Amino acid sequence: MKPATPRPRLDSPTLGLGALLATLIALGPLSTDLYLASLPMLIDVFRTDAARVQLTLSVYLAGFAVAQPAYGALSDRFGRRPAMLGGLVIYFLATLGCLFATSIDQLIGARFLQAVGACAGPVLGRAIVRDVWGPVEAARALAYISGAMALAPLVGPALGGVLTVAFGWQANFMLLALFSGVQLVAVWRWLGESNRQPDTTATRVGRILINFRILLTDRNYLGCLLGLGLSYSALFAFISGSSFVLIGWYGLSPGVYGLSFGGVVAGYITGTQLAGWLVRQRGADWLLQSGGWLGAVAGATMLCLDLAGVHHLAALLVPMFFVAVSVGLVMPNAPALALAPYPGIAGAASALMGFSQMGLAALVGIVVGHGVERSASIMPITIAACCVLVPCCQLLLARRTVAG
Repeated sequence: MKPATPRPRLDSPTLGLGALLATLIALGPLSTDLYLASLPMLIDVFRTDAARVQLTLSVYLAGFAVAQPAYGALSDRFGRRPAMLGGLVIYFLATLGCLFATSIDQLIGARFLQAVGACAGPVLGRAIVRDVWGPVEAARALAYISGAMALAPLVGPALGGVLTVAFGWQANFMLLALFSGVQLVAVWRWLGESNRQPDTTATRVGRILINFRILLTDRNYLGCLLGLGLSYSALFAFISGSSFVLIGWYGLSPGVYGLSFGGVVAGYITGTQLAGWLVRQRGADWLLQSGGWLGAVAGATMLCLDLAGVHHLAALLVPMFFVAVSVGLVMPNAPALALAPYPGIAGAASALMGFSQMGLAALVGIVVGHGVERSASIMPITIAACCVLVPCCQLLLARRTVAG
């Protein structure tokens, strides 16, 4: 019997690797965006209320957050590839649980487990980019990967709306199960190992705490972490509340809602493409600061229009487009700047950023979910607050760097 051929190491970036990482990172947002149009329907299906249905989003983010430190430590110790495979197996099985859920509580529990599996894609994908592309090119690579993966939320709500109308809400989870099954095969066959500096102590609790203390006492890392978390929280406030506001308050159909959501995602794609194009000329630090200020202006504009009683659809979606552009500028550059000084603990650094990003967004989602039935204004208020805090964190904490 011939011995198994060891998996090749990933020593240089390729277009195929970038495409595979884009699909793996996209698994997280696709798992949320695909079924957004069906959220109001789930209130009647499971005979519950909007706040409880919204928990399927916030609990998902909570699971996404709490599992990331484990993936970071495991990948620093045993490698990125086995951790990615384990995450995809968990995701596939949990998605089947969502598909066959018969109560809102079962769906909430399955969504938590689905998130535990899905978070392997972003946390390990960012670490692989840092491993293979290096600290300088990581921001550019993450920008283009983020732009490619944004195709998922661009088509997700529209496709989810069509599937929901034609086949019911379960069709969304059937598609996710098929998608993750293909990814599992692709990772098994083609993803090599990129961790060139495995740390045998990475899974020890003491070592994990030491790594986190090192990271959290670095003002630049902390500024990038909070900027990333608040920027994403602004976007998630729209993700978690938009179906209730646009369908429930503005009366849009699920299909038209999907198109409206797609316009916002187009803003995110615009931001990521600008980030990839400008990072070599202007630097990741400049792009991070510019994205923060753009988001603050756009978020404040949205809130001012709402407070002035301008409740036209364009008054919500146009500022949100520019908020999404700002998120597209912040999200690739904040991790690149934060991870650049830490090649030996890139998994832990990426995991802590992801944990903070998703944990903060989960709390924001709960706030929006509890307020959106009483007033549509809770969404622009929350978006504006998060956006304004992004440049504040950068001014107070982050220092100018040379990475990028």
